[in-house]
Amino acid sequence: MVITGGSSGIGRSIIKASLRLKPNLTICNLSRSKPDVFLGENGHHLPTDLTSPSALESSANRVLQLVRQAPSGELILVNNSGFGDYGPMGDLDASKQLKMIDLNVRSLVDLTARLMPALQARGGVVVNLASTAAFQPTPYMSTYGASKAFVLHWSLALNEDFRGTNLRALAVCPGPTRSNFFKAAGFETPPMQGGVNGWLDMSADEVAALTWRAIASGKSVVVTGWKNRLIALVGGKLPKVFTARMGRRILGKLRLEQHRAGAAKS
Repeated sequence: MVITGGSSGIGRSIIKASLRLKPNLTICNLSRSKPDVFLGENGHHLPTDLTSPSALESSANRVLQLVRQAPSGELILVNNSGFGDYGPMGDLDASKQLKMIDLNVRSLVDLTARLMPALQARGGVVVNLASTAAFQPTPYMSTYGASKAFVLHWSLALNEDFRGTNLRALAVCPGPTRSNFFKAAGFETPPMQGGVNGWLDMSADEVAALTWRAIASGKSVVVTGWKNRLIALVGGKLPKVFTARMGRRILGKLRLEQHRAGAAKS
């Protein structure tokens, strides 16, 4: 298994779940920092800044070498790395928005393309971490939501490209998850701690378990949790102009809560 962003959050939980299911699994993690969990007897950590094309190319070449040396079997690629940012576009750092696109979109396509020879030779699954944000416009998180919409639609199209071959693709769409995501996105207080989205909270371990269940069942997309599935269904069916307006009201309320949390700390 090759995974990006396995040092924390959902990626870290996927590594733990993978080794519980298959203790002898060969795992190769690409991220800046090394996970604080055991990567297995055959584990490898490749320090990689995935927003750097040259760093990604170097690590991808190393992965291909490791795959050639690994025992026969399917290859699972988990494109998990990603981050968000919160606030009106005019208030956000433009360079951070572009870096988000580099990580959430470009690196995912780049790494998958570079590992395609090994994937085609061995067969397997390309797992891409999208989000429930992929199903509707997300004001105050506009670039993040749009990047995850790309991941979802690219994954579904990729799965059809693979039809009739020994490969398939899976899009995983979590809702709010207990992880470092919200801190990295600039939240004073995680929304699940009494915020407007608290009732959607799910742990990274739960998302990892549902991811493996979806891989085993051959699904092309999984939205984790029935509440998140309901939100995705409604967001996907209603007119986009309407869901954008509703998203602004909901995420605007969250923004007000964050301002209050920040004021309380100062």
